[in-house]
Amino acid sequence: MAHYAKVLNGKVTQVIVAEPDFFNNFIDETPGKWIQTSYNTRHGEHTLGGTPLRENFAGVGYNYDKNSDAFYPPQPYPSWTLDETIWDWEAPVPHPTEGGRHEWNEETQTWDAVE
Repeated sequence: MAHYAKVLNGKVTQVIVAEPDFFNNFIDETPGKWIQTSYNTRHGEHTLGGTPLRENFAGVGYNYDKNSDAFYPPQPYPSWTLDETIWDWEAPVPHPTEGGRHEWNEETQTWDAVE
């Protein structure tokens, strides 16, 4: 089985699972373009050691960069920047590695501990 993402204006609008033979005969008249995506690809690496495909597995609402042939998630906060080496967003302050769970506080630009 393979996964395909429907992309319209640089945004993923739908993701389906289909056999390649079925998909090659699939006729879809709605606007957009179907692009294959890999369930096992994250940050440009294949989790099972295979060949990564388009940097990340696409999800509905994800972005597609045609020039780099890469899927990446929506921007979670205005202050975060896109790291095009892993095709994911990074906070302006690194996430704490100790002290339990934290959530980003956009107003204070800090990671707040969550109990």
